[in-house]
Amino acid sequence: MIEERLHMLERIETRDRLRSSEKQLSKNIYERGVDDKGFARIRSKGDSALFGGLTTEQMKQRLGIKSGALADRLPTLTIAAKNLATEMTNYNVEQKDMFGEQAITNEHIQNNVSVREMLGRRGIKPENLPPAEDIKKVERRMAKEEKQIAEGTKKLPHKNK
Repeated sequence: MIEERLHMLERIETRDRLRSSEKQLSKNIYERGVDDKGFARIRSKGDSALFGGLTTEQMKQRLGIKSGALADRLPTLTIAAKNLATEMTNYNVEQKDMFGEQAITNEHIQNNVSVREMLGRRGIKPENLPPAEDIKKVERRMAKEEKQIAEGTKKLPHKNK
């Protein structure tokens, strides 16, 4: 039970890191002339590079995801892979002071290809990994369990001095 909780916490933390990296990428590219639609295209092309040519929508279909974000149903390893590619993009966009959708798209694609190649050398194809439980369900269950633990824990008596 403890091991399962630790795995759930790790997955939640990994997903939170990806959210943070994507938020930073969004900020970086908006400052460099890319709008909302451009951001969506950049992320989609990155996903396609990571998932061997499959688009975000194709991956959602493959994993049976009817609604919500693809990353919310990905296993921890794939979330971490997406995060690494996104962090690499953030770093290079800032360090090389990239501007415009095309330059940033090319950078993001190359970073996802590099991460995919690294995984491939270890026999891992991200598109073939099974889906994980929806992260939002995991978060709700963890919160419920924490509340039950808190309610079930007896408080120590207060000593009078």
